[in-house]
Amino acid sequence: MIRTILSVLFVAVYLILSLPVLLVLFLLSKKYPKGARLALQRLVGWAFTVVCFLSGVRLTVIGRENIPEDRPVLFVGNHQSFFDVITCFPLIKNRFAYIAKKEIDEIPLLGLSMRFLGCLFIDRENLREGVKTILKAADEVKEDGTSIFIFPEGTRNKSGDELNLADFHEGSFRVAQKGECPIIPVSFNNTANVLENHFPSIRSQRVVIEFGEPKNWDDFDRQTQKHLGVYYRNLLTEMIKKNQALVEEKAG
Repeated sequence: MIRTILSVLFVAVYLILSLPVLLVLFLLSKKYPKGARLALQRLVGWAFTVVCFLSGVRLTVIGRENIPEDRPVLFVGNHQSFFDVITCFPLIKNRFAYIAKKEIDEIPLLGLSMRFLGCLFIDRENLREGVKTILKAADEVKEDGTSIFIFPEGTRNKSGDELNLADFHEGSFRVAQKGECPIIPVSFNNTANVLENHFPSIRSQRVVIEFGEPKNWDDFDRQTQKHLGVYYRNLLTEMIKKNQALVEEKAG
């Protein structure tokens, strides 16, 4: 329980003390938008690193070399926990933004901070608005050089089985097509065991994150392009299954 208390206290203090910093960065963003966003990204990344430390997360990262430093990409990952974002966020050093469900935008301060970071919010119930968000994300990639991170399942997997991925929304991959950027699969193992599987207690766990090999839209034949959601759902399932052994080995 001590990990939970320390993590909650840190987040509360961080949110309070970061308000003046947010104000300064907001003012600077008028003249230096990219620099201000990257500075906030670094600050949030540091905070998440501290949360991981206080939570006792023992992180193993595979394929870090697959993250390009000279061009934006589309990251696609399985989603089972809030700790997917917390553990992965500090690992990506270039400017990037998440596509999140619109309900998060309604949370005070969190929604504002995410918008400042360039995150986009998607309405899962409105197909037309969802398409607009995907096209806007593609513009961010192509015109602004910002990488995009999306969870194609659309919501967290609450089944308790990390291999039981929901169907991937095919439209998510249009970001790569329209934005002309590579796709990098990102698998998460054991993040739900940090918090969600025994909420509200936080428990120390081995977490494995793997960044897969980047592939371009044109690397796939036309038939596969029509079903990239199926392709990457299968690929991520294989990555998760492979890394389950690593979680058990490290835990032992």
